[in-house]
Amino acid sequence: TLLTHHGGVVIGAVDKDVTTGQAAKMLGVSRTYVCRLVDDGRLPCRYVGTHRRIKTADVLAFAERRLSERRAALDDLARVSDEAGLYDDDI
Repeated sequence: TLLTHHGGVVIGAVDKDVTTGQAAKMLGVSRTYVCRLVDDGRLPCRYVGTHRRIKTADVLAFAERRLSERRAALDDLARVSDEAGLYDDDI
């Protein structure tokens, strides 16, 4: 599968497990944040001893959900701004 992030390209298998550090790089966030996502149940993982392992497919699905949520929030913000007349040309 092909992953793009900040203009770079990474090729990898979606069924491969990644570490929290690798998942953090894929998402562009900190490793601590990824651990919090796992602990909160927002990102599934399995444990190998005490180490978390996350399926690449789950990281990609999370990234897609996060992108969709951001787009929806920006659409809502644009709608509210338009309703408030913030896009009117009064200048």
